[in-house]
Amino acid sequence: MKFAPSLFDVRNLFFTRQGNEILKLITFTIPPGEYCAIIGPNGGGKTTLIRLLLGLEKPSSGTISLFGTPQAKFRAWHRIGYVPQRSALVDASFPATVREVVAMGRYALRGLFGFESAEDKEAIAEAMELMGISDLSNRLIGHLSGGQRQRVMIARALSSRPEVLIVDEPNTGVDIESQHRFYELLRHLNRTKSVSILFITHDIGVIADDIHRVLFVNQTLLLSQNPHEMIRCDEMSRLYGNPSHVVCHNH
Repeated sequence: MKFAPSLFDVRNLFFTRQGNEILKLITFTIPPGEYCAIIGPNGGGKTTLIRLLLGLEKPSSGTISLFGTPQAKFRAWHRIGYVPQRSALVDASFPATVREVVAMGRYALRGLFGFESAEDKEAIAEAMELMGISDLSNRLIGHLSGGQRQRVMIARALSSRPEVLIVDEPNTGVDIESQHRFYELLRHLNRTKSVSILFITHDIGVIADDIHRVLFVNQTLLLSQNPHEMIRCDEMSRLYGNPSHVVCHNH
């Protein structure tokens, strides 16, 4: 049997900004195939943790390995798809078509000025078809609805055919129906396409039956491999420090 290294291996991570300790003593491992929810209060360091994993911030101390490779030596960034917070909020005058935006996801593989290969074209078309936006190919992204723009941004992340998809609360400005389609897509990617998922969310109840573990981030980290245990009302109230009511939605 071939050994598959962890997607992320984080050890004793600290991050300080302007003398303020944002994260401390963060240690966890994410194996292949995982669907992991990242939760915690606003300002607790969730997005900072993701930025550290992606190399967009540098830790004050500690180590991060990706796919078994120390982060400083890691170059295969196309293996990680990223949908940042508020990605669906696009200026109406932004002069790019849906296909052009999706194609941006291939830049890590071929470079900004490289020519599109047949593989690039196939991957772009595949991502657009998966997200149900092929018919929007020539539309300007700024003219789309919030739900449509969300699907475009996810297609951009998927066009590199990543092994792990990181999404940071992408539902801002998106209608309820589009949110539910988004959750169904994540479930499909994880179960059918074997894409690992790291998902920052405040709406953990809606994905309670899908996730394998929960990372609760509030400067330090609490990891649970029993999501239903963690999302009990009493447990969430203890973690957030105020009364919380958890509603689990049936799919």
